[in-house]
Amino acid sequence: MDCIYCTRKKNNTSMSMETLKSACDLAFSVGTRAGLCFFGGEPLLERSKIEWALKYCDEKSRKTGIPFSSKITTNGTLLDKSFIELAKRADMVIGVSFDGLAQKISRKYKDGRDSLEDLENISKLLLHEMPDSYAMLTLAPEAADQFFKSVEYLYNLGFRKMTATIAYGKRAIWTDEQLEILEQELIKIAEFYENCFLQGVHFFFSPFDSKIRECIAGYNPSERCHLGFRQMPVFTDGKIYACTQFIGDEDFCLGDIHNGIDTAKQIELAKRSSIPEQCIECELKSRCTNSCGCLNRLETGNENNISPLQCTYERMLIRISDDIAEKLFENNERKFIKRFGKM
Repeated sequence: MDCIYCTRKKNNTSMSMETLKSACDLAFSVGTRAGLCFFGGEPLLERSKIEWALKYCDEKSRKTGIPFSSKITTNGTLLDKSFIELAKRADMVIGVSFDGLAQKISRKYKDGRDSLEDLENISKLLLHEMPDSYAMLTLAPEAADQFFKSVEYLYNLGFRKMTATIAYGKRAIWTDEQLEILEQELIKIAEFYENCFLQGVHFFFSPFDSKIRECIAGYNPSERCHLGFRQMPVFTDGKIYACTQFIGDEDFCLGDIHNGIDTAKQIELAKRSSIPEQCIECELKSRCTNSCGCLNRLETGNENNISPLQCTYERMLIRISDDIAEKLFENNERKFIKRFGKM
């Protein structure tokens, strides 16, 4: 794929079986649960290794009594019936990077071909077998006016769970005009979201659900990323990093799967993950992604410095989400609390 907002440097690296086995063992080495998330690049290019890892971890889970779970993030182009059936048996969570109708603009094949039809067909097959699968939408500035139509399209396709974010980084240049369009599109999505709620349809749309939940349940530090603790990506060479955004940066390398994790560095990095100085006095600081080190670095080059774009988008999102919450609470208080108090 050649996504117009992608900031990743493309290269053909592959994880060895030795490294994969060690990564699986690492997942079981600490804590009361073990989990793997397969990502890339495109992880299904290494399908046989994923299948091996699932079998190995399943056997390890039965031997140790430690529960095991798995996820995969894929662009969907290599998904087929046999892998979906395997994922279903393994109770794997599948997230498909699918931008809806905006796919025509933002996610083309490397040769320039449109990928929308292929993703539509595979999504129908996936949702038939695994209806709880996620659509993961990234909105490029060039596709700002396609946001609502894309969400509606994915919903009509059968997705009831969607994550969505705007594109960040050096290839995503948002103009004031595009941000104004974005706000109007979010308002349209909000009306759609409200109608789903009123009709009794459980439609999870991450930008609204997360903000509404934090509005009524309060800030939960355990749900934030925490550099180097909540997830520890293992690169193909076996090195362990604090976040996928920092892969290749030795300052954020926590060790490797052969020699283990440098706990002192892990703690030091976690301490560096904090609310940026310019956000300290903001009344919205506990409901904003200001402390996301990878996003801050992507935008500003500094993990503790939030960008004007991120601040603008977060304020927009919180304002619209609060308006939704107020309307839904007034309509049916009990239903509202049941939905958002237990997510």
